[in-house]
Amino acid sequence: MIKKYIIAIDLGGTNLKIAVLNLNLNILRKEIIATRTFRTKVSLIESIVDSVNAIIARYHLKKRDVLGIGLGVPGPVDHKSGVVHFFPNIPGWKEVKLRDILQRKVGLPVTLDNDAKAMALAEYTLGRAKNASNALCITLGTGVGGGIIIGKKIYRGKNNAAGEIGHLPINENGPRCNCGGLACLEAYIGNKRILKQARKIFQRKISLEELSLLAKQKHRKAVRIWKEIGRHLGVALSAVINLMNPDVIVIGGGVANSGKVLFSAVRETIKERAMSLQARQVKVLKAKLGSDAGLFGAAIMLKQERALR
Repeated sequence: MIKKYIIAIDLGGTNLKIAVLNLNLNILRKEIIATRTFRTKVSLIESIVDSVNAIIARYHLKKRDVLGIGLGVPGPVDHKSGVVHFFPNIPGWKEVKLRDILQRKVGLPVTLDNDAKAMALAEYTLGRAKNASNALCITLGTGVGGGIIIGKKIYRGKNNAAGEIGHLPINENGPRCNCGGLACLEAYIGNKRILKQARKIFQRKISLEELSLLAKQKHRKAVRIWKEIGRHLGVALSAVINLMNPDVIVIGGGVANSGKVLFSAVRETIKERAMSLQARQVKVLKAKLGSDAGLFGAAIMLKQERALR
């Protein structure tokens, strides 16, 4: 019997992750490429195409053995038409028919959606949101994305663009966000904002990994930074909890690796700011699938779509 495989891609503002999975959703091979080295839309698309062709060749696959490509991308997407509206953190993208371009260039079926929706689908199918009727899943990284589960289904909204919690304003006035808005959550807790603040406080260059490690070691300055990030996130989540009344909120992405200090600040802020009825029952959990959640979600998305055809 011929084995079938799925190629999954998680395109972030910092890295492009690509993997080959079998139909049981086991990752067989994975590679990571820095997206910041691709300064134009054309070069990034060509990188995706080259990465697909390279991983097929290295794993000695034939295209007839590949079910298709699942792709998660960091911005508003029309899942049905395969059009990327824009990327807040990658310049040069506007109303790009990415699905059609990739299908033409690689000769394989492609399905794509927002990366946070892919993460939400993965955590709902395999992770912390499993069996939840209503959930919010958040990715904290270069951008801040969200995927909403309502009635055990991904909620996409009228334009397939629901879930953009990173662009929920948390003040009337505040810093300008890459999306063009003011005082968006992402403008306070995106990677760039955190590192800018950390460099100012520590008076040197510092990575997120080091900042997280210092917080776990109870370094006073690092703890202060992560508590502030947690408060900002908790304010936004309090609004979502009051509006949506979810069973669970799952938080993933690189920023979530900061550990207990972040999650404690989030939970304390929710307790203070959200309505008591909704706040009492909601669980706030760290994502189970880690940095591979987007890959799993992209593969699940492709598998589900192909099963409907």
